[in-house]
This record gives sequence, structure tokens and C-alpha cells, in this order.
Amino acid sequence: MTPQSDEDEVWRQIVASFNESAGDDPADRPWPDRENVPEGEEPAPKPAELDELDELDDEAREEPREEPSEADDHDHYIPPPPPPLPKADLVTRVAWTALFGGPAYLLLAAMLKLPMDPWIVFAAVASFIGGFVALVVRMGDGPPNDSGWDDGAVI
Repeated sequence: MTPQSDEDEVWRQIVASFNESAGDDPADRPWPDRENVPEGEEPAPKPAELDELDELDDEAREEPREEPSEADDHDHYIPPPPPPLPKADLVTRVAWTALFGGPAYLLLAAMLKLPMDPWIVFAAVASFIGGFVALVVRMGDGPPNDSGWDDGAVI
């Protein structure tokens, strides 16, 4: 037999046994009667378990509950508080106000059916464009001022 015919035979066996049962299926096994509990009822604990539960309840009543400490959270990551936002100067605040204020006024004026003279529409659009341009120009995509004269790699 060639390796190709062996492979073909294996595929034929797989296809032929596709709909066959896998054998001992856990779903076919019956549920144990001792696991059956009527709805709405819990199984009664054994007498030894009752004594242990009473002891645990007594201990819980005697000791006040403690707040979880940092040692309890050793498996959880708690991020540090975020740094405060930087203070924006007057030009940046005016640019953001113009960027959002122009379209916001046009939207509100259209919803409230306020009269929109051509000069008001021009002012709103111009404030949007001016705010956008001011923010882009102030963005500063160059290197920081304190980076020095050499910003390349040293070999």
C-alpha cells in the first residue's frame, strides 16, 4: 500500500463512523437518586455537620468582622489614581469653546427654529474652523524643548 492509499482508507473510516455513537456517553448515565432534591427544599444536613455549623456561628458572633486589608487584595491590581489634568491656558480654552460652540449653536438654533441670519451661520462655521486650526497649530508635533541637541541613538 502506498501512503496515499493509507490516508484514503483512514478518511473512509472517519466518514463511515461519523454518525456512530462514541460509546459511554455521560449523558446516558442515570442521575443518582441521592442527588434528587424536591424543588424548594434543601437537603437536611447530617448531625455532625449541624454541630460544626453551630460552632462556626458562635465564632462568627464573638468576633467582629474586620474590613478587608491590603494584604487580602494581593491578587488584584488596583491602579493608582490618575494624575490631575493639566491646566489649559486661555487660548486653548477659547479654541475648544469655539470648536464645539459653533456647531452646538447651529444645532440648537435648528432644533429650536431660531432665526439664522447668514452672518450668524458664517460666525458659527468660522468659529469651528478657527478653533480647529488653533488647536492643530498649538499641538506641537516636534520634539520636546528639553530633549537637547542630540535626539538620535548612541552606538
